Amino acid sequence: LFSPLKIREITLRNRIGVSPMCQYSSVDGFADDWHLVHLGSRAVGGAGLVICEATGVEAIGRITPDDLGIYKDEHIEMLKRITTFIEQFGAVPGIQLAHAGRKASTLSPWKAKSRHEKVDLTKDQGGWEVVGPSPVPFNSEWAKPHELTIPEIKEIQEKFRAATQRSIKAGFKWLELHAAHGYLLNSFYSPLANFRTDEYGGSFENRIRFVVETARILRKEWPAQYPMSVRISATDWVEGGWTIDDSVKLAKILKAEDIDVIDCSSGSVRSGDRYPFAPGFQVPLAEKVRAEADIKTAAVGLITEPLQANEIIQKEQAD
Repeated sequence: LFSPLKIREITLRNRIGVSPMCQYSSVDGFADDWHLVHLGSRAVGGAGLVICEATGVEAIGRITPDDLGIYKDEHIEMLKRITTFIEQFGAVPGIQLAHAGRKASTLSPWKAKSRHEKVDLTKDQGGWEVVGPSPVPFNSEWAKPHELTIPEIKEIQEKFRAATQRSIKAGFKWLELHAAHGYLLNSFYSPLANFRTDEYGGSFENRIRFVVETARILRKEWPAQYPMSVRISATDWVEGGWTIDDSVKLAKILKAEDIDVIDCSSGSVRSGDRYPFAPGFQVPLAEKVRAEADIKTAAVGLITEPLQANEIIQKEQAD
């Protein structure tokens, strides 16, 4: 667990990465002192890699109106201050670029009056129209998404490109593309959310097109000396959904696109589905992708004990 890991020209001092944790503490996408303290303290604490929360590549790509963003140049200044601090204390600063898709425009978790309160926001409440692969909402109470046209898909990919360029200026040294948890890219490759009949729907090759194209765009912009990872939902956990075998196939394709690490999470593409929550329940997903696609993996989810984390590394279940 405490052995260094060199990927490209970046060396992590250990195998501990701080996963992106939504803080819901931004105004108009701006980072502030909260983010400096939150992320900076993880670097001071000794982590090898510290990844910023899911950061919206456009305003309507945020999960909530309180999410971090990197959709305008003015966002760069404070992010640069944060990355400088993280590096000063020996950690590698990473950023996760994201688009929430049909799970956007929702209420920040602690603002709900009860856990049963409807969480998607109307325009009167500061919300916006959500987008997705098909006009099918996350659940029956949420807004029906606008089905993206192919030109609109290309526009979003350009926003990912611009966000990557800003990430370089902000001093990040690790880039992660968020393609998990039912957000935009995941909703395209999961058959539970994508009912399209054009080149972005139907077959496996068509459903993965959006994530593969976007990863290619980002890798081309991102400096060759810095690592890039893709977070995936490695299984939907339900019959008829995305499977771990699908993830192995996708990982092989992403490896060919010069992606360095597959960050293996799971689920959340559809409301109401149930998962086998237990300590380290997603580790076998990272292990299978690592072994069968021959690519480095990150394991996440209920890994809470040092000995447990150390064992994952020793057994070569993840990197």
